[in-house]
Amino acid sequence: MHFDGDEVRNFLGEGLGFETSDRQRVVATLVHLANKTSVAGVNVIVSALTASADARRLVLDTVQNLIVVYIKCSMETCAGRDPKGLYAQAKNGKIDTLIGVNSDYLPPENPDLVINTEDLSPAEAVDAIINHLYQTGWEESKRG
Repeated sequence: MHFDGDEVRNFLGEGLGFETSDRQRVVATLVHLANKTSVAGVNVIVSALTASADARRLVLDTVQNLIVVYIKCSMETCAGRDPKGLYAQAKNGKIDTLIGVNSDYLPPENPDLVINTEDLSPAEAVDAIINHLYQTGWEESKRG
């Protein structure tokens, strides 16, 4: 099962902004969904920006069977791939809440795996993640 931060944000409603408390609410919802789904025996992938120390601590402290994958990409490449035009809006002063542009983004300190999307195609990135799961025995530990 895949849970995406933007989908959760859209589900929670238009009144949800991008303040720290709003971002924390999205992360807390993702953590809850991931844990409930995992308990049901389903493998879970969560796509979310956890830029604050509080959000990262919540994830690290509460998600069971966690593997942190850092999807690495330069700001220039992110801006070039941006389907929503958020980087252009931030550059033109239309939004002031874009992590990495209007505030610092610090990479995770000790990710289990780093995927550099400037070096790997999407298919190669998926293969790297699957290989990591097999090499670490994680996949085998999930079988009954």
